[in-house]
Amino acid sequence: MSTATAALLLLLAAVPAVFAVTFQVGDTAGWNNGVNYTTWVNGKIFRVGDTLEFKYGPSHSVSVVDKPDYDNCDGSRPTQSFSGGRETKIRLRSVGTMHFLCPTPGHCLGGMKLAVPILAAASPMHSPSPSPSPGNAENARNTASKRVMSYGNIVVTMVLMYGVMR
Repeated sequence: MSTATAALLLLLAAVPAVFAVTFQVGDTAGWNNGVNYTTWVNGKIFRVGDTLEFKYGPSHSVSVVDKPDYDNCDGSRPTQSFSGGRETKIRLRSVGTMHFLCPTPGHCLGGMKLAVPILAAASPMHSPSPSPSPGNAENARNTASKRVMSYGNIVVTMVLMYGVMR
């Protein structure tokens, strides 16, 4: 295999990663009591390959649950469970809606639950995000600018790879 071919394969393998965005759940408030996670989701576009970063204290944890358990705040049958840390990162791997809750008694009923609609991975041929809702224009602009910056990274990488291939 030539150096040019190897470099091109490396570039193609790296491209999906530069489209990804990391979202800190709850922004600066983190995964905590007293945060309206329904409002937090509004105006954000989540795509396959993005990451949710949960930051929380010792009295909290994160459970991935199905829709009925989410609706009933039942954390007894999670598909995934994370605890004991101050931070959990979850990569979004498929289109659909993921449901999260804090299984500590009373926390989910107090609002510590999150439903995240996940779209297909971003493509450079498509717009990074649809029009934002009026109250969340800043969040949508931040997401869109992160994706645009990623496109810039691709261009820079391609230019550098061209130099290597010459």
